[in-house]
Amino acid sequence: MAPSSRLSIFPLAGAILFPGLQLPLHIFEPRYRALVGDALARDRRIAMIQPQTAGEGAPLFSVGCIGRIEDVEALEDGRYNIVLEGEARFRLLRELSVSTPFRQVEGEVLFDPEHEVLSAIERASLEQEARTFADRQGYSVDWESVERLDDLSLVNGVSQIAPFDTAAKQALLEAPDLVTRCELLIQLMQFFGRGSPEDGRVTLQ
Repeated sequence: MAPSSRLSIFPLAGAILFPGLQLPLHIFEPRYRALVGDALARDRRIAMIQPQTAGEGAPLFSVGCIGRIEDVEALEDGRYNIVLEGEARFRLLRELSVSTPFRQVEGEVLFDPEHEVLSAIERASLEQEARTFADRQGYSVDWESVERLDDLSLVNGVSQIAPFDTAAKQALLEAPDLVTRCELLIQLMQFFGRGSPEDGRVTLQ
């Protein structure tokens, strides 16, 4: 993958993707059906990035993740069910002027540190907080499977699926390394436990 690339984007609030993880998506809007069709005809890549606000043409956050379509189900009415697998985070350089119905940007690939690990204390703290968080939310979790995950899969996996708001998810995605992301994730789970469970959100101050 080139350090700087032209990327077709799917701006979706509340959804983030990390390298090595998968994100299932149901594609029904005409512009994004066109996006998937175009990706399948080229390199199967779609870049996920969150918009900062609601509305057409909303400004985008500065960091997203490039995903490759690993599985696709084309439905008879033109919709798709796809599974994206994260390849690399990217930094938004500029939005491009295009004639396609979907937005495109120029992005710089971010090369994350390799072979990152947590200390035993950091890992234990994360697992303990995750258990407390899951109990508060009423989630059923296979903790034996969780314990077998490597540190990167655990931190990024919880970051990706946790029901935080847009700003919180973006902060996790932008964290520069595993330890920083782990520390932020623990803080968010603690803060979320003090929030209102009815609205399903946590807001960074």
